Amino acid sequence: MRKLFSSKTAVILMVSVMVIVGLITGSNWWANKTNTPPFFQRAINDITGGISRVIAVPTNAIGTRANSISNLMSTFDENKKLKAKLDGYAQNQVKMQTLEEENKSLKKQLGLKATLTDYETISAVTIARSPTTWQSQLVINKGAKSGLKKGMPVLGDSGLIGRISEVNTVNSKVTLISDTSEDTNRFAITVKGSQGDVNGIITDYDADQKLLIMGQVTESQTINPGDTVVTSGLGGSMPSGILIGKVAKGTTDDYGLSRKIYIQSSSDLSSLSTVLVARTEVGS
Repeated sequence: MRKLFSSKTAVILMVSVMVIVGLITGSNWWANKTNTPPFFQRAINDITGGISRVIAVPTNAIGTRANSISNLMSTFDENKKLKAKLDGYAQNQVKMQTLEEENKSLKKQLGLKATLTDYETISAVTIARSPTTWQSQLVINKGAKSGLKKGMPVLGDSGLIGRISEVNTVNSKVTLISDTSEDTNRFAITVKGSQGDVNGIITDYDADQKLLIMGQVTESQTINPGDTVVTSGLGGSMPSGILIGKVAKGTTDDYGLSRKIYIQSSSDLSSLSTVLVARTEVGS
């Protein structure tokens, strides 16, 4: 039988094995001494790490792109929701402003109502006001069914603005204190001056200055701007002591015989969306 290995081959194999064992042993000894992995292990690790990096580059790129798209979609959805909320906030703000204006008017009315202890008041809403009769009359949504009667005082947010002049079943006509028609029943008033009361009637209305006029005042008492003006109750057609406004200024005629007193109404006569009707026993 032929020999499997020759002597020379056997020697080469033995030397190779010894060299490999020596390298492994030396590598382990060096690794233990320097706290680094053996040479062969480092070689394998380096090769494996290189392959991992090559594979990771496109994988990470795909993952990053996917995350970017996901974030973009999330941002888009979030922006849509935020825009919808902002639109809702804008609408709510308009509603809140409207409610605040209404509440402000109603609060003033409630404050005024607390001082009207002699009679009950009924809230009403203006349902008609013609441009041709803007400063003389309006129509409210309460009538005989609510207990209203002709002659009852009508108040705005801070004082008297007119009286009931016509009563229907479910609505009523209000004649304003700024009415200048010849056949209107004039409002009797009193100016609370520092030297005493001065009685008179509202005779006119200055639409440009938005001032009521108390004309033909012959009494000599001093009347100053800021003096309070109230209903006098004279004539029996209106309770006394209801606030009308304050004196704005006064003028005299060329002869100094009579004066005109200009009065700033305490209520805004150009904006009367809600009113109060005082249920008194006055009127027919």
